[in-house]
Amino acid sequence: MDSLISNFYLDIKLLIAQAVNFAIVFLILYFFVFKPLFKVMGDRSAKIEHSLKSAQEIEERLTKTKEEQTVLLQSTKAEAAAILEQAQHKADLKKDELIAKAKEEIGVLINREKARMQTEKAEILEEIKKEVAEMIALSWPKILAEKMDKEKDKKIIEKSLKNL
Repeated sequence: MDSLISNFYLDIKLLIAQAVNFAIVFLILYFFVFKPLFKVMGDRSAKIEHSLKSAQEIEERLTKTKEEQTVLLQSTKAEAAAILEQAQHKADLKKDELIAKAKEEIGVLINREKARMQTEKAEILEEIKKEVAEMIALSWPKILAEKMDKEKDKKIIEKSLKNL
């Protein structure tokens, strides 16, 4: 051991002083640097671990929410389809009702116009009859003013028959 100390020029006092210095520096570093650093790193690790758990929970909730959303969306689509079908059915009923009502109104209008046309036709026929009667009344004295014999009577009858 003495040869080792003499070969490497080791001084025991200096070695002990360096060990004490190292211990002091180590303690200072431990209490003022490493311990707070370890505490900060531990807190940081705990935060990261907590964040990872939270992220996993959020991802699970998101997946669950997406599934619920899909189910809700499907039920909503089915409900919307049922509402649309019901609305279409009501619209068809309303359309049929309106068509029937329109046909009924058209029938009433047609009947009203037919009645009006028949009334006008009757009025026109009545006017024609009145005019013919007036014409006959006006022409009758002229016809009767002439002396009627068999020849004139026959000519008048033939002429009247030709005009018909």
